[in-house]
Amino acid sequence: MSLRSLWPAFPPSRILYEDDDLVAVDKPPFASTHAPDAERRDDMVTRLTRMYEERDGVPAERVYLGIHQRLDRDTSGVLVFARRREANAGLALAFEGRLAKKTYVAGVVGWPVTAREGTLRHRLAPGDGGRMRVVTGRLGQEAVTRFRVLRRVGERALLELRPETGRTHQIRVQIAASGARLGGDRLYDGAPAPRLLLHAAALELPHPGTRRPMRLAAPVPPELTTWLEGGGASALGDDGALDRALAAAADARWQLGTSTDTDAFRLAHDEADAIPGAAIDRYGDWLLVHLWTPEAESARERLLDAAMRLGPRGVYVVSHPKNASRVADPRALELSPPRAVRGESAPERFEVSEAGVRYWVRLGDGLKTGLFLDQRANRRRVASLAPGARVLNLFAYTCAFSVVAAKAGAASTMSVDATPAVLDWGRDNLALAGLGGDARHAFVAADAIGWLEHAARRAERFDLVVLDPPSFATTKSSRFSASSDYRALAAQALRVVAPGGRLLACTNHRGVVRAKLRRWLHEAARDAQREAKQVKDLPDPIDFPMPFGAECHLKSVLVTLV
Repeated sequence: MSLRSLWPAFPPSRILYEDDDLVAVDKPPFASTHAPDAERRDDMVTRLTRMYEERDGVPAERVYLGIHQRLDRDTSGVLVFARRREANAGLALAFEGRLAKKTYVAGVVGWPVTAREGTLRHRLAPGDGGRMRVVTGRLGQEAVTRFRVLRRVGERALLELRPETGRTHQIRVQIAASGARLGGDRLYDGAPAPRLLLHAAALELPHPGTRRPMRLAAPVPPELTTWLEGGGASALGDDGALDRALAAAADARWQLGTSTDTDAFRLAHDEADAIPGAAIDRYGDWLLVHLWTPEAESARERLLDAAMRLGPRGVYVVSHPKNASRVADPRALELSPPRAVRGESAPERFEVSEAGVRYWVRLGDGLKTGLFLDQRANRRRVASLAPGARVLNLFAYTCAFSVVAAKAGAASTMSVDATPAVLDWGRDNLALAGLGGDARHAFVAADAIGWLEHAARRAERFDLVVLDPPSFATTKSSRFSASSDYRALAAQALRVVAPGGRLLACTNHRGVVRAKLRRWLHEAARDAQREAKQVKDLPDPIDFPMPFGAECHLKSVLVTLV
């Protein structure tokens, strides 16, 4: 077994029915029906196409999957595709002619006690931000859903829902309009839950070829009943639950796991993946387990064993200090053992790949590995902005932003960091990218704050500046705390941005929320007497999901100047 086995094209256990005319699957949550954009290729059409390529040897261009039914990305359950064009007419008649009968199960909070069984009737119309809304009079389209309470535990209930119409987000809107909250529904102000608690449990329809009635059923996921019974979102206390949680986390990262040019990413993240206070990172053939809380520390051996069962060559562990403002000794063996604690140890230094760019990492050399995995999307963004640009990378660490910029064709890069050793690491990364010794790419061992002040006085200008300071930093010449000093630092950085240039501003300080960072950047632009044309929030990394109602630790904003 190897880590690659975590990401089959599509698990055979999720195939509910298959013949020459159609295929029915139990769609996992976090997978779209079809790709919403070019960057997300973890949808069901892509996955099933790859399954037919691998299993049956059918070339991708000859795989046919006709779409007649859609489920929201976060909804699980029965999903049907036509396997040949001749089946389209029969499936179209079933779905468009309302011959297909759908049954859903939903976990809700606050469902009226007296409403045991009945019919929901509303008129729905498009609202703002991708939402649907309830309207009155003749506006909108009618939505009709029959409901039945399956089980109650306190304020929580499992509902069986049978929609008779097929409006966008129909069930989700109608639950909200009834005064209840659907578990995990971030779009319609739902209740906290580990995922969207909506499951397409059954589908009845005539077979498109034989016209015989079919009933396709997908078992209700255990997380719905666990949630109903008040179970926590933690899988740390049970081996079976932990294995299921890690398998689900891996499945949610299918696009990354099956990538041919990326083998470094977060495989499971904290409470959102049912391992509160812990995380598991993939670096090539090895896994690194992070522990932050006493609960996670108490489950240390169970977590390490579960990580090893995923199939890596070895497992490392890091215990993070509880006080984020205290700089821990990276050589402390109790925090970061230098060798694998399960399986075989990795070489002292080895290569990993991200979007085809390779980097040196170390898993046994303290609390940091050399590559911040949560910045993967930002590195891709820098690569897209870098061609022909003068790029400044502040607090450069091992210079990954500089490497992707140089690889993408930046006119020049300058990496500034107070620690010469990490800049040497950055030089090695640049050499690994085939650009070692290129005079256009400079490395400066200096306090970034002081260096910025001098650069501004010298009227130096850059087309793209990357500002990703640590939450706390102390050098011989300065002290920095993101909570009190970020605005002033951003103003200094904006002074060296060329007209029309951009500042990529980031912080992972948990006390700095996204709205505050955005406000600071607006104020910093005024302080620097620069005019911002756009201050844009950037999306969270897909492999660092956050629990319901929480904000990602990494906040990233792109400022574009006039």
